[in-house]
Amino acid sequence: MENSVIEASYPLTFRENDAKALGALLKNRHSVVLIGMKRVGISNFLRFFLNHNEVIPTYISDGNSHLLVSVDLNDLVEREFFPFWILTLKRIYDSVEKSSMAAATKKYVEGLFLDSMQSKDTFLTIESIRKSLVKITKEGIMPTIFFIRFDRLKDIVTPELFGNLQGLRDAANQKLSYVFTSFRGLDVISPNVFRKPSLSVFAQNMFIKPANKEDIKVILGIYKDRYKLTLSPAFIDSVLEAVDGYVQYLQLSLISFHEPGVKIGEEENIFAFLSKDERIMLQSEELWESLNSVEQNVLLKIGGTQQITEKEKKEASYLWDTGFVVGKNGKNAIFSSLFNYYLKQRQMNKGNGSNVDLSKKEYLLFNFLKSKMGEICEREEIIQAVWSEVEELGVSDWAIDRLVARLRTKLRSKEPNLEIQTVKTRGYKMVEASGISR
Repeated sequence: MENSVIEASYPLTFRENDAKALGALLKNRHSVVLIGMKRVGISNFLRFFLNHNEVIPTYISDGNSHLLVSVDLNDLVEREFFPFWILTLKRIYDSVEKSSMAAATKKYVEGLFLDSMQSKDTFLTIESIRKSLVKITKEGIMPTIFFIRFDRLKDIVTPELFGNLQGLRDAANQKLSYVFTSFRGLDVISPNVFRKPSLSVFAQNMFIKPANKEDIKVILGIYKDRYKLTLSPAFIDSVLEAVDGYVQYLQLSLISFHEPGVKIGEEENIFAFLSKDERIMLQSEELWESLNSVEQNVLLKIGGTQQITEKEKKEASYLWDTGFVVGKNGKNAIFSSLFNYYLKQRQMNKGNGSNVDLSKKEYLLFNFLKSKMGEICEREEIIQAVWSEVEELGVSDWAIDRLVARLRTKLRSKEPNLEIQTVKTRGYKMVEASGISR
């Protein structure tokens, strides 16, 4: 059956160094935490790694059969223990069903999944996962579970969940590996659970930086064909220079160029066009907000061409590890001209007060919430109403929450009779203002 995942068609050399490093760790049955700045392209890389037919024989190449199980936690609507474990079991079943394993094994895992769905019991579900993994490994197959966007669980992770993950590895005689993706190390997102001594034995950190020019060209070529864009070599070079290897900037750029009424001639300044795109500005803001105060201060100093001390570099090592800061002409520099532009604009506008006029996205959100006055608007509905053009790329929880926060602030001046209430785990609703604390 033909693989419909577009990353499966990437050349085998895509992010070659990252693929070699990850393959070597999995070959030795290590678990890995893939860390990178938000939206840098880890999911894009993993779709390639998980779906390209030649990845396992080329980069793992240990003579064993492997089962790669992708558990995308963006699919987890309710961030609670049972939904997490039942989604994991479902993805194990899906992978087994698509594999060349014996029909009896497929039937066995299917039965475990159906029993767990009927019982809705967390303990039984974890036990079913254990039995499935034991069955798989007894057949000589090495399973690896990829928990994509594991940082979404940071508020519900407990020592018990960590213990369950370790227990499953033990039950599989250490033949099971995990790959977690996160914008921070596990010990940073949940320091009370993932303590450094135990974590160092459990998993190894691996950093993913923005793509190099050849790899970002591969991604651009695929999306250019998808959107049927006619772009000259000079235009492509300008786009690549503007996005600087950051996958989300590239994807948002191509969507902007594809929108009705947008015409950009060869002489246009691509950078000026993209730097004013609201989606790109919001993405830059998300990157900024993902940093702690020490890291933010270091970035501002680098943007202002100030010297960084060794102490500052050590305290903000995350910036270098993830590629926020790169070396150019022997000096520290911010990785992206678009992100650097956002930082400069942020500094220029500091203390000038906020603009009360609604942006395009804020206006879409306002109209949608108002059209559903008093009704709960689920996050998925908000994405469809406000970000329909980028829905397939995924919209982060942060982006939704941030847009709501900006709209709330402006409503106090423009529409004080209206307020937006948060409905925990579900979404938001607009109601008549009643003085309720938000």
